[in-house]
Amino acid sequence: MQPAILYISTFAVFLGLDYVGLSYLIKPVFDEEIGHLLLDGFRVLPAFVFYAFYAAVLVWFVGLPALRERRGIGWVLGNGALLGAMGYGTYEFSSYAVMADWTLRLVLTDVTWGTCLTAVSAAAGVWITRMIASR
Repeated sequence: MQPAILYISTFAVFLGLDYVGLSYLIKPVFDEEIGHLLLDGFRVLPAFVFYAFYAAVLVWFVGLPALRERRGIGWVLGNGALLGAMGYGTYEFSSYAVMADWTLRLVLTDVTWGTCLTAVSAAAGVWITRMIASR
């Protein structure tokens, strides 16, 4: 039961926070820098696949070990941040390396957001799971 609670809570926090972050932090920067490349809306299926897979990887590499090994929230935040920096950094630095219109501002904004988002989502998922399991 704990893995399901962990996945659902991590996924929900990640999705909710990213909606806010994309709307108010990321979209304005991307609109300004590469607005001519963006769709008016977004493609739901690829977005869902990303979120579902990313949450699963976060749970596998951070959340489950934290629960199994009784790690503190600081450990979860640190490892979540590392995974976030790697995941978002892969996309952003690759884009910066090969796309003419990509800017350092895009890289720094998105990598910072992804690092924080991943860390907080992992920590929240573990915390929620521990709170529910302790009842």
